[in-house]
Amino acid sequence: VFLDLEDAVAPGDKEAARTNIIEALGDIEWRGLGKTISIRINGIDTHYMYRDVVDIVEQAGEHLDTIMIPKVGVPGDVYMVDAMVTQIEAAMGYTHRIGIEALIETTLGMANVEAIATSSDRLEAMHFGVADYAASCRARTTSIGGLNSDYPGDQWHAALSRMLVACRAYGLRPIDGPFGDFNDPDGFILGARRAAALGYEGKWAIHPSQIALANDVFSPPPEEVERARNILAALEEAGEQTREIREALEDVEGERGVGTVGDQDHRLGGLDAEGTRAAFDRDRIARRNVLQDGRHVVFFVHPDGAGHGPNLQLSCEVDFLDTTPLRGLSQTAGVPPDSP
Repeated sequence: VFLDLEDAVAPGDKEAARTNIIEALGDIEWRGLGKTISIRINGIDTHYMYRDVVDIVEQAGEHLDTIMIPKVGVPGDVYMVDAMVTQIEAAMGYTHRIGIEALIETTLGMANVEAIATSSDRLEAMHFGVADYAASCRARTTSIGGLNSDYPGDQWHAALSRMLVACRAYGLRPIDGPFGDFNDPDGFILGARRAAALGYEGKWAIHPSQIALANDVFSPPPEEVERARNILAALEEAGEQTREIREALEDVEGERGVGTVGDQDHRLGGLDAEGTRAAFDRDRIARRNVLQDGRHVVFFVHPDGAGHGPNLQLSCEVDFLDTTPLRGLSQTAGVPPDSP
């Protein structure tokens, strides 16, 4: 859930909205309700932004999980907010770290999306803001997030794909933005399915009627979850026979695919909000360690946060940022030379 200070608030209501958010963060037990709570601040090109960050983080930062920055155009935009939050956290003595999410919604931001993805170790996700992106492109649109029949296909595909690749390359979560016509559930579903097919983890719901639609599209079907659990359980039980079981799958991507489904189900249903963020933090640290190391190493992250890796040197074709555990391998198991 993110509480908005930007587009949803008229200029004359900005200060009142800021006060309301501070009260809401303190009065409502968001984490107890299983929610990750974020605020969307005003853009750094406005005189509202600095007060959004200072007032809310100082007065209610202990209740805040992330800050969403709109219209991120260059890495420096993220650095500015990161520096402010770092100083406030130190001054206030906060024991938890507030994350950052970047909203990519301009041509400048899309042109720099790879650099933005590496701009801060606070960065957790990037969101595609289709409405302002369309305006920045001077695109001919019929509705927010909708398709123009004059274009042969999905006119947002290139942008969605580029942002997705940047997210996956640097360990961030890709989220699709809004679909404006909440009276068109079929249009919302089609857009959500296209994003999910690419690998997006979620989509904005700007109206209560869109929440169930988004949850349905981005939650793995029960039959896929059951199949994934069965395969992963078999792999875990097999121990040294893991390689033979892997070969029984259609290909090595099959194992990684079921690992993805199992991970999605684990995140959506198997953890509370605190547990989910703790798991994500471990994943993010692991990914950062591998990036800094610079070697083509698979870094396995297990529920206890332990990693195994340096003896598991694999081809650079392997996605070494994927932290889905390969069950059955241990630190001393190594990898057979003829493994895929």
